[in-house]
Amino acid sequence: MSQRNGTRPCGSARALSEAYDTALLDLDGVVYTGGDAVEHAVDALAAARAAGMRLAYVTNNALRPPQVVADHLTELGVPAGADDVITSAQAVARLIADEVPEGAKVLVIGGEGLELALRERGLVPVDSADDGPVAVAQGYGGPDMVWRRFWEACAAINAGAPWFVSNTDLTIPSPRGVVPGNGAAVEVVRIATGAEPRVAGKPLPPMHRETVLRTGARRPLVVGDRLDTDIEGAFNGGVDSLLVLTGVTDARQLLAARPRHRPTYVDADLRGLTAGQPEVRDAGDGRFRCGRWTASVAGGALVLDAGDGDGSGDADERGRAPEREVVDGLRALCAAAWTRAGDGSSDLDAGAALKRLGW
Repeated sequence: MSQRNGTRPCGSARALSEAYDTALLDLDGVVYTGGDAVEHAVDALAAARAAGMRLAYVTNNALRPPQVVADHLTELGVPAGADDVITSAQAVARLIADEVPEGAKVLVIGGEGLELALRERGLVPVDSADDGPVAVAQGYGGPDMVWRRFWEACAAINAGAPWFVSNTDLTIPSPRGVVPGNGAAVEVVRIATGAEPRVAGKPLPPMHRETVLRTGARRPLVVGDRLDTDIEGAFNGGVDSLLVLTGVTDARQLLAARPRHRPTYVDADLRGLTAGQPEVRDAGDGRFRCGRWTASVAGGALVLDAGDGDGSGDADERGRAPEREVVDGLRALCAAAWTRAGDGSSDLDAGAALKRLGW
């Protein structure tokens, strides 16, 4: 059963790796960014595995086959096999296979991972509308996607073929910053055809179904960096979630999150898996306390105060609060912002409060 309460991040006296049997981990921005592991990810995942937690890697990126993803993880120091990787390509292939005959031709606008997933479901990938496809499958094709593939997809859709897409993430993180994701390419086809696709990936139910079928998780914890895919997907599936701040979501976006985008837990990085989560306490009079920090609202702005304690919340010599206390302060601010916003999105000024935390 989910611990989500919707007004503040939850606490956990037990390490999350002990409280949950399976971590459903996003990849880009969580475990790695491009070809490099996110800081602390390798050691944190090893510790979670040693504590008995199963690690499953769930990605909306449909470009690479599961074995390629597993090999990359292993090279980074995170041992994984193909069965540990679940992709949106697999989810959309199952969605299509449920609706078309075995052996049917499907026009692919995407990469190797999508083609392989379709073949595993007994479908035949083709690359031209002239091949008579009964459906169109679109997934992330990488920066070298040939423009002609968009033409072929549009021709098939305009001729009446149903359109399925792996995911609609507009952006993805990269070593060079945020770049266009599959959702941006989906908009190209949508503009040209006026059609609406069937979507399989996070945050929608087909991806959650695919993940549960493949992992057998009984008490899963979704771990991600995106509010609109990872956290909303957990919300839709009725399971708990951990947001890590190593990817695309920043503090301001988190404070403004609507209920379906509010994670159960918040931490700086994957080390949060092997630690308990501090409780955010209601201190009365609209004040919320986590660690040494107390957050409240005054005059349309969030206010953050540091109380007396062991000194661990004091700013260091560079003027930034120590890392652990930074996240405590953010948790307290979330409670104040989300409580005031209710079912909506907070528009409170967070500038001064976040500056105290070094943001």
